[in-house]
Amino acid sequence: MMTGLIILLLLVFFLPFTVKTVERNLEIFIFIMGVTATLISGTFSRPLLLQALKDPIKITIAVVIAGLFFKVFKDQIEAAIHMMLNKLSFSIFIAVTIVLLGLLSSIITAIIAALILVLIIDSLPLDRKEMVRFAVIGCFSIGLGAALTPIGEPLSTITISKLQGDFFLLFRLIALYVVPGIIFLSIYAAIIIKPAKIIKVRRNEDKERLEDILGRAIKIYFFVMGLTFLGTGFEPLIEAYLIHLSPYILYWINIISAVLDNATLAAAEISPSMEIESIKAVLLGLLVSGGMLLPGNIPNIISAGKLYITSREWARFGIPLGFGMLIIYFFTILVENVILG
Repeated sequence: MMTGLIILLLLVFFLPFTVKTVERNLEIFIFIMGVTATLISGTFSRPLLLQALKDPIKITIAVVIAGLFFKVFKDQIEAAIHMMLNKLSFSIFIAVTIVLLGLLSSIITAIIAALILVLIIDSLPLDRKEMVRFAVIGCFSIGLGAALTPIGEPLSTITISKLQGDFFLLFRLIALYVVPGIIFLSIYAAIIIKPAKIIKVRRNEDKERLEDILGRAIKIYFFVMGLTFLGTGFEPLIEAYLIHLSPYILYWINIISAVLDNATLAAAEISPSMEIESIKAVLLGLLVSGGMLLPGNIPNIISAGKLYITSREWARFGIPLGFGMLIIYFFTILVENVILG
């Protein structure tokens, strides 16, 4: 069983970047891999099926509503963004957007923050390369910020529940890491993202049809459903090999949250008996890794689906950025532990 799950995990990691058919049909691929994982591990059950059918409902509804909202008010939204651009320089506008969405995501949820990010990106004068960069950096920021409260994303909800903490527990625990990370991302975005000299027409600049909106929502539904199956299917592997390891080893192993639901990993790895520094290490590893690949976070899925970003495009920029942040956070934690003794 374990051998089968390891092989399946490697397939989930590498096939989207090596097989174009898989890349073009990533949602169905993740769904098939998720069901396969539950069959291999023997975790498929009626309650799991019901849970997998239920989990994507809220995000799917949010995506449909946002799509309709954008379809109706696209011109007004673009006008408001252009008005702000006339008052702020392009770089400052980019930086402010990254900071605000990152911090507000803990209040308005990661889903809504991602939908706002898409609306902004779609209204800016960006060529494709800059659009992808903005989306990836924005989703890193949202993924970090949403963890500060239990309403931001499932990972924070599960973590606070397991630790039996209050509403501001995670804010007290990781805000000193998360907020500087968001500020760094905003400055980085302001430096590297430049407006296009010649605007290239993107597919989503055309007036969207209702069929396009519904089609994208259906894809996201099956994508999230597949992630639910994946998380449960790999639980035996996690319990057998991961949960007893040093938190510093888990920090790096949690790179697998780039393709698995980080809330599931948090539920398996975090325990009230763990040292505070260990909990920090595990959480930061999960949060940063979630931005590296397209399936790693709900904001990634929403942004890529709306902006038609491929797995390869996301990984080309997301992996180097994620590894850089992981290294910085890792040495920050080590230094802090040495100073605190």
